[in-house]
Amino acid sequence: MENSITNNAEEGEIDIENEVVNDINGSGSATIRNEIENLLKENLLGSLQNNIENILNGDGDYEIENNINNDINVNINVQVNNEVNNQLEKNGESDNQDESDNGKEDGNKEEENADEVVWGIDSASETTEAFYGCVQENFGEPQVVGRYLGDKEGVSYGLTDEQVELIHSHDAQILLIFNQFEDATGYDNGVALAQEAIVLANEIGAPEGVALFANIEPIYPVDAAFLEGWYDEISVSSYEPAIYGIFAEDETLTAAFNQAVENNSNILADTYLWSAAPNIGITTEDNAPDYDVEAPEDSLAYGWQYGIDAQTCNIDTNLFQSELTDVLW
Repeated sequence: MENSITNNAEEGEIDIENEVVNDINGSGSATIRNEIENLLKENLLGSLQNNIENILNGDGDYEIENNINNDINVNINVQVNNEVNNQLEKNGESDNQDESDNGKEDGNKEEENADEVVWGIDSASETTEAFYGCVQENFGEPQVVGRYLGDKEGVSYGLTDEQVELIHSHDAQILLIFNQFEDATGYDNGVALAQEAIVLANEIGAPEGVALFANIEPIYPVDAAFLEGWYDEISVSSYEPAIYGIFAEDETLTAAFNQAVENNSNILADTYLWSAAPNIGITTEDNAPDYDVEAPEDSLAYGWQYGIDAQTCNIDTNLFQSELTDVLW
């Protein structure tokens, strides 16, 4: 028995619900293959629900194969939920197997799995073929590359169109960092700097839905008002609010973030965090630690810069939870 559903959508709003139900009774044998494929391209907004349910009763010998493939372009903003439920009953005994969110997303997104972690780097250096070769030879193959919006003299080189193309040619996603400041205090300052970040992101062609990370170094003064201003301005743009910094419990940034959340609970729910705590040192991809970031409770702390200032290649090493890849370029 084979069940197959294919959806091909381009542009506009979608609300797709795919459901496959097999209810089989008796003895004998059967091979059941269920396949759902969704091809989502261009500019789409909406929801996608995939449901597969197999209810098998009796003494039959059943072989079940469930496949959900979501091929989603990186520019798509679609809420995806995959559910698979296999209910097997033999001789009065029930075996329920419930699998959720086991769909595979190809293109520029990672497999939707809350436990999946990908390895990546960030660097203040220009991204060239020589740079990439250095990283591959000495550390591994990054799936995420953090780069800066605009040049900051003596500190970092900004991302260019050529570098975007090069990074994407290596099947990696780009994390956008804004560091054109050294004072993270004041609501109006947060708004003004957010506006600068939005302009730079637009100039480089960053698509809608990408997170813009305000780079707050530990030596910068910071307060809750700045974080509120940054959040308010970014969240009404086509981009997503995000913050990089050391979010250890005793850091001023953590206290400022917690105060901002107390003033506006939406900041906790909607702001992506990339924390540089704890710092355990540079490693290769193969020797990366288990994901164990320090950050405020219940925050979207999906990025961990666990090692800084590699002497070779001028990189920092990171781990990112798969949820963050939804807001990367």
